[in-house]
This record gives sequence, structure tokens and C-alpha cells, in this order.
Amino acid sequence: MESNSRLSSLLQPALIIARREVRDQLRDWRIIFPILGLTVFFPFLMNFTAQQALSFVEEYGATLVAERMIPFLFMIVGFFPISVSLVIALESFVGEKERGSIEPLLNTPLQDWQLYLGKLIAATIPPLLSSYLGMAVYLGGLIISNVTIPDPFILVQLVALTTVQAIVMVAGAVIVSTQTTTVRAANLLASFIVIPSALLIQGESIMVFWGNYSTLWWAVFGLGLFALLLVRVGMAHFRREELLGREIDVLNFRWGWNVFKSEFLTGARNFFSWYGTVFQSLKKLALPILFMVIILVIAVILGKNFSNQYIIPLERSGLQDLDQRIQEVFKLWPSFALQPILSIIWQNLRVLLLALPLGMISMGVFGVLPAFASLGVVGYLMGLLQQAGISPWLYLVGFILPHGVFEIPAAIIASAAVLRMGAAMATPDPTKPVSEVLLRLLAEWAKIMLGIVIPLLVIAAFVEVWITPRIALYFFS
Repeated sequence: MESNSRLSSLLQPALIIARREVRDQLRDWRIIFPILGLTVFFPFLMNFTAQQALSFVEEYGATLVAERMIPFLFMIVGFFPISVSLVIALESFVGEKERGSIEPLLNTPLQDWQLYLGKLIAATIPPLLSSYLGMAVYLGGLIISNVTIPDPFILVQLVALTTVQAIVMVAGAVIVSTQTTTVRAANLLASFIVIPSALLIQGESIMVFWGNYSTLWWAVFGLGLFALLLVRVGMAHFRREELLGREIDVLNFRWGWNVFKSEFLTGARNFFSWYGTVFQSLKKLALPILFMVIILVIAVILGKNFSNQYIIPLERSGLQDLDQRIQEVFKLWPSFALQPILSIIWQNLRVLLLALPLGMISMGVFGVLPAFASLGVVGYLMGLLQQAGISPWLYLVGFILPHGVFEIPAAIIASAAVLRMGAAMATPDPTKPVSEVLLRLLAEWAKIMLGIVIPLLVIAAFVEVWITPRIALYFFS
């Protein structure tokens, strides 16, 4: 009880800031009229579109397409006001700084996180209200037009998805607003929020048209986790002194290179002492590596379970000549061939390099996807072989483990480095600006990749070309 009252007293200043901001927004007709006008007009447009689409597809008996069109347009109606209202979040800090109205607010005795949270709540409320209003108008139009309403469970699911997506977009926009010096720069950087969100909407639309609504709950969970991380990152790196002191953003390549080099070398004077720093960096990955091992075990289990749902029948008779096919591999990969080794190294390295940008835009969350997908495919193939009456462990020992003992640890370590990068970005460091924290994390990631991951991938490629086919031939001949 005492802890709840203490939490309430800590949150009270943030809520006061939020009420003040929302009240000011509701007073400005230049903000309210466009949002309300577009929010009300767009659902009517989508309602008209839905009626025309239903009439068209019903002429050809495509009732399934008509059923899936309604929830799809419902989702689009919810997303549109959020993208329009995003300008409120983008100018929440930098806009007031340009207008000269933020100094009195920053001089209040509020803590930095209270000020940031209050602004974040205030920037979230209008987009969410406009989104809910648009969806309500759309449903009202469907009822008036006697169009069948989707299942309430689906509507709740789509409302939850819209809510977490709005929080993600607003939290990202507020971070942009705290790290830029002009509204123009903030609006330009907003493309890195709107475009990925639009691509995400396309993926969610595919799930809706497939009718795979259960998968949307995973999207809600993932976006909810991402939203919490973004809020955490914003609160961790917001400093009112930096906001007031930053007049213009200048690209200082010399400073950036010096920061990167100092972290990459860590004072090493020769190659052997540098490798000592690599293993010191590896020790920092103990917890992320444990997380990655658990995640990849789950990936194999899920892949095996998917083999029961999405069955590709494998006839045992069609696998009898497997030894002949392995012999053909020897012709393509003769002894001491280097070209296939280089191709395999580049393929594996490309997959692990993809984890870096995915992790950077998602605070490390999406950085596990490449390794997760690769191990999921392994589990799926093991399940298919088991259904065909072939021991999946024979496949694992013959085709995967010889080079996998090097390749899988490389994937785990590379993904763990990206995970740690996301966790470190969400951890407050009052002594360093965001740019320096990011540069040091990139240098540490590069050190891990050059010192450990790439050598493991090189060894794995040699084993995969020169040794794995011979072990597979021994087991399957």
C-alpha cells in the first residue's frame, strides 16, 4: 500500500504535465480541425470502399475476400489517424524549443523522466483518441449500411494491435524530438518511423487476409515489448541540459572515428593484447548468450511442431538414392575447392550482418530473427524426416553438427552481441551522449565479429565443404 502511494506521488507530476499538454492541444484549432476532419472523413471513405468492394467480389462469388476486406479496412482506418497525428509527438520537445516556450518547463523541479513521461503521455492521447474515433465511425457506417460486422474477438484484437502500434510510433517520434535541433530535421527523420510502420501494416494485412488471426497476438506481444523498450530508451537518454545546450547537429567524423577506434582497440598495442580485449568483451555477453541458447532451442521446437501443421510429404523411397546425391556434391565441391567455401562464408556472414540493422531499429528484439529462422528450418526438416520414418538425429549428426559446432556458436555470439546492444541502449548513462553510446556499442560488436564470429564462420565453411559431405555419406550410404 505504501509502495503504491509512493508510485502515485512520483507519477503525479508527469500526469500534470500530460493534462497541461493535452489541454493546450485541444485549444489549438489548427491541430484539432485537421485531425477531426481527416478522422471522420477517412472512415466514410473506407466505408464506401468496403461497399463497392463487397458488391464487386459478390458478383463473382468471392465471399471469402469480402469477409476479410472488412477487418482489413478497419485496421487501416485505425492506422491512418495515428500517422497524421504523429506531428504532435515530433514537435513535442524540439517544437517548443524553436518557439522558446520550453525553458520555463525545463526549469521546473521535475525529474527528467517525469518530464519526458508527461510529454509522452500527452503525445499519445490524441493519436489514440483519433484512431478509436475513426474505427467507431467506420463500424457505425457498416451498421447503417447493413454490412456484416466482423467477430468481436477480431475487433478487440485489431484495436489492441492499433493501440500498441500507436504507442510504438509515438514513442519513436518523441525520441526523435529529443535528439534533433529543428522541427524540419524531426519531420525528415519521421520517415524512419512511418515507413517501417507502413511495412508492418502490410505484413499484418497479409495475416488478416489469410485469416491467421492467432498470429496477430504475437504481433501485439512483440510490438508491446518494443513499445516498452522505446519508452525505456527515451527515459534513459533524455537530459534537459543537452536539450537546451544543443544548438545544431554537426557531423564530426574525426570525433566519431576516435570514439570508435578507442573502444575497438581498448588500449591494445599489438594483435595478441587486442585478442585479450576481445575475450573481455565476450564475457559481457554471458547473459545474452544464455538468452540466445534458450531462444534457438525454442526455434527448433517450433519448427518441428510446424512440420505437423504444414506437411510436405517425403517418401522414404525417394531418399534411398541419397548417397548418390551426396556423391554429386563431391563433383560440385571437389577436394580443396575454395570457391564454394567463399560462397558459404558470404552467405552465413550476410545473414548475421542482417541482424545488426534489424536489432538497431528494434532495440535488439528483431536481431534474433535471422538465427531464429535458420534453426527453425532445421527443426522443421527434422520433423519432416521423422514423419518419413527416418531418424532426425541421423540427419542432425550427418548434415548439421560437423560444421554446426562452429556455425551455430557463431550465430549465437553474433546475435547475443546485437541483443546486448539493444539492452545497453535502454540503460541510462548520464556521462555519455546517445551518439557516443551507440558508437561504442558498434565498436564492441565489430570487435566480436572480427575476433570470434568470422573466424568461426571460416572454419565452419571449410568443414561444410571438405568434411560434412563425407560424414553424411558414411551415415546415409
